[in-house]
Amino acid sequence: MSRGGMSGPSIVEFKGMRFLITDRPTTVTIPQFIKQLKNHGATDLIRVCEPSYEASLLVDEGIKVTDWPFEDGGPPPPKVVQEWFDLLIDRFAEKPGCCVAIHCVAGLGRAPVLVALALMEAGMKYEDAVKFIREKRRGAINSKQLSFLEHYRPKRRLKSVSQQNGGSGGCCMQ
Repeated sequence: MSRGGMSGPSIVEFKGMRFLITDRPTTVTIPQFIKQLKNHGATDLIRVCEPSYEASLLVDEGIKVTDWPFEDGGPPPPKVVQEWFDLLIDRFAEKPGCCVAIHCVAGLGRAPVLVALALMEAGMKYEDAVKFIREKRRGAINSKQLSFLEHYRPKRRLKSVSQQNGGSGGCCMQ
């Protein structure tokens, strides 16, 4: 599944929320991809790039697939940001401790930006969110996306989710 020297999927945990950031699977690697998602307890897969494989393969395995493609290298549009938070609030309330998987083409831009927004909404400063993600996904988040995160003003939409899931403020990466 890894391309270009990526070390595979990255787990990002913060205040009871779990995310799995990956690159895009291919038709050949989709069976292994599904196995990894299931091993991490992923209930959802968010695709923020154009689909390149059949979503029904994941749905058949009990993984809900949501498509929110947006421009490569750019920040997410407001509609995607709002739908992302709505999904996270619902999912982490329904299934505390579950994992939400997300991928773009390489797992370095669009997917990490949305995870950074979630970390910020749960109380992390943008600099810390970027550093936290880059520790696991070297090269993640380009300068245009970094500027977007710097100017983003969290509304603390995920604060209640992280508190109800027993979030102590700690974070973890594997």
